[in-house]
Amino acid sequence: MAACRNAAATMAARLQFPASRTDQLALAVTEAASNLHKHAERGSLLLYVSREAEPPGIVLVTIDAGPGLADVGTVWRDGHSTAGTLGIGLGAIRRLADFCDLYSMPGRGTALVARFWPAPCQPAIGYAGLIRPITGETECGDAYGVVQTGETVTALLCDGLGHGPLAAAAAGEAVAAVLEAPADEPAALLTRAHRRLSGTRGGAMGIVQITGRAARFAGLGNIAASILSAGSRKGMLSVPGIVGHQARTIRQYEYEVPPDAAIVLHSDGISSRWDMAAVPGLDARDPLLIAAVLLAAAGIHRDDAGVLVLKP
Repeated sequence: MAACRNAAATMAARLQFPASRTDQLALAVTEAASNLHKHAERGSLLLYVSREAEPPGIVLVTIDAGPGLADVGTVWRDGHSTAGTLGIGLGAIRRLADFCDLYSMPGRGTALVARFWPAPCQPAIGYAGLIRPITGETECGDAYGVVQTGETVTALLCDGLGHGPLAAAAAGEAVAAVLEAPADEPAALLTRAHRRLSGTRGGAMGIVQITGRAARFAGLGNIAASILSAGSRKGMLSVPGIVGHQARTIRQYEYEVPPDAAIVLHSDGISSRWDMAAVPGLDARDPLLIAAVLLAAAGIHRDDAGVLVLKP
């Protein structure tokens, strides 16, 4: 817990948070770490810098594999505890953060997301992604990128073949190939990435482009893509192949995006067997919270894992 608190304070100092705000962030992170220690199974805590507003802020994410909460509403109240303690942690985090939310189901674990800015701020969050390397590696072979050009959002997720630095290099090259000219349609972007990755390990890749209520998608290999809406999950079609090495054909498909829908792309480090019925209401939540829940509930520790969520 002390290591987490110190890391948060160091990040806040680097971003020139006011001293009082640094103390609030450090307290919230300590409470989150304490909560994981008391209740979690295979719990993880992530801190990272967010540039979704200026000046940048700090995001806190925790996930765990159980035991979950039967009544999420009660845990925000000070004094509630399932471990015989004072039970002030989650209520304190919610008060201190500019944004805080969690999702939990009994027996399926809990995910928490909290955002902290140097001064009060509530930016609109339209997308979020999480990547996690295979156990034992420090570099992840999954990578994602998102860019907005006018009214159009272009996003991609790439899973570099294998693991470690060479897989990460292939995925990074795929992101660079797309982001250098993101206004092209997904099929053209995927074709360019295919040429660029010829000297790398290659990988699987999915590219989605959203304009209004229309989405265009092109995928090569086993990147899963879905539209989540009103408790349902509609898959988006990808074709077999390996970006950089094998692509008999590259096809682009078009889909209608319902209001309030979420679009999810994930690598095969997230099991494709996750079921919307097991996570009711998840599609309506914050993009980062959706990504965290899927990583916690369906992430495979024997592989790199990446998930990207967009809410147009």
